Amino acid sequence: MEKSSKAVYLDNAATTRISDTVFEGVLPYLKERYGNPSSVYSLGQESARAIEKSRERLASALNCTPGEIYFTGGGSESNNWAIRSCGASHIITSEFEHHAVLHVCENLEKHTGVKTTYLPVYANGIIKIEDLEKALHENPSTGLVTIMFANNEIGTIQPIAEIGRLISDWNKKNRKCRFHTDAVQAVGNVPIDVQAMNIDMLSLSGHKFHGMKGAGALYVRKGVKLPPFILGGAQERGSRAGTENVAGIVALGIAVEEAVGNLEEKNALLLKKRERIYNEVMKIERTRLNGDLEKRLSNNLNFSFEGIEGEALLLNLDLMGIAASSGSACTSGSLDPSHVLLALGLPHEIAHGSLRISMSRYTTDDEITHLLEVLPPIVAKLRAMSPVWENINV
Repeated sequence: MEKSSKAVYLDNAATTRISDTVFEGVLPYLKERYGNPSSVYSLGQESARAIEKSRERLASALNCTPGEIYFTGGGSESNNWAIRSCGASHIITSEFEHHAVLHVCENLEKHTGVKTTYLPVYANGIIKIEDLEKALHENPSTGLVTIMFANNEIGTIQPIAEIGRLISDWNKKNRKCRFHTDAVQAVGNVPIDVQAMNIDMLSLSGHKFHGMKGAGALYVRKGVKLPPFILGGAQERGSRAGTENVAGIVALGIAVEEAVGNLEEKNALLLKKRERIYNEVMKIERTRLNGDLEKRLSNNLNFSFEGIEGEALLLNLDLMGIAASSGSACTSGSLDPSHVLLALGLPHEIAHGSLRISMSRYTTDDEITHLLEVLPPIVAKLRAMSPVWENINV
C-alpha cells in the first residue's frame, strides 16, 4: 500500500508542535540574546531577566509565587527530584502512574528500603478517596502521596482537590505528609490552583502544551525542603546546577501563558471534536473506551479493539498519514501490553489492541473526518487477518 500524502497528527499527549507565538518569542534567544544567564554583563543579564519573566508567568498560571518554581529538563526529571528528595520512608501512589514515578518508587524500594503502597484505579481509571484514606491510616508514617493529575494514556483526571484536602486534614492531626502530583498532561489543559488544591509539589513539561522539548519545572511549596538535585553550580538558587536552557524556559513561559489564557474556549472546541470521534468509533463492533468518559481530558480518547494488535493498527494508520499511538511515548519500544490498561482490569489480548487519540487546538475537522474514514476499514482488514478475531466470532 502506498503511503498517503496526508499528514494528520493525533499524538499530542506525546508531544506538541510549538505555537506560532512561542516560535516568534523564542527566536531572539537562539541567535541574538544568547548570553549565559550567570554572566554579569548585559547580554547575560538579559537572559537572566527572561528566565525570571518565565518564572513569573508560570507562577501566575499555577497561583503560586515565583520563588516556588524551579526549572528542570522536563517532567521526568521533576518527578525524580520530588520523589527521590522527599526523604519519605513510606510512599502512596497509584498502579498506573507514569514510569517516571513508578520506576523511581521501585528503585527506592530496592535500594533504600522505602515502602510503597499502590492504590488501584478500577475500570474507570480513577482512584477512590476512601482507598487513600485507608492507606494513610494503615501507614501513618507515610511521608509522600504522589498521584498524577491526568493519566498520559487514557486521559482520566484524578480527584486532585479532594486528595489535597484529605492530606491537609491528615496533617493537622498526624506527622507531615507531602502531596506531589505529576501534572505533565494536565497543565495547559485543565485549570490548576496549587493553593486551593493543597498541592505541595507539581511536575510539568513545556512540550506538552506547545512549548519546547527539554524544559520543564517543579513547583515546590514554600516550607517544603528539598535537597539540591544537581550539584556544581548556583543555578536555580543552588538546587539544580548547569547553564539554563534559556530558549526552552522562555518558550515554557510564553506557552503556559497562552494555554491558560484561552483554556475555556479551547476545551469547548476540543470536547465537540472528542464527542464526534467517540460517537463514530464506538459504532465499530467490540470496541471499548478505556477510562471514564466524562472525567477525562478534553483532547484524549483511548479505545481498545478486540481481535487486533495495536502495533499493526498504528502502522496502517501511518500509511494513511495519521500519527497516533497505543500508549505512552516513553514505552513505545516495549512489546508488553500497557500497564495502564492492565491496571483497569483489561486482559492482555484486549490491552494489546489499543489506540490513543490525542488532539490539540490545531486539530481540524477535516483531519478528524480523514481518521473516521480510514479507521473502520483498517480495523476490519486487520480482524479479517486475525486468528484471535476468528476465535472471538466462533
